[in-house]
Amino acid sequence: MNKRMLSVNDFCRLYGIGRTKTYELIARGELRARRVGNRTLIPFDEAEAWAAKLPTIIPRAGV
Repeated sequence: MNKRMLSVNDFCRLYGIGRTKTYELIARGELRARRVGNRTLIPFDEAEAWAAKLPTIIPRAGV
């Protein structure tokens, strides 16, 4: 991906989460975004940093 900024819709498609959850993350300060006029844009490096902080799922033995 060559984009430096993602629209909220692009972010949602790329990371598989909904718009409501995305705006909740922004409101809580867990995901940084920028306003350009009426648009909310998420810097790609901020999106990647958010994704890197997600917990890793460790499979249990015998499952």
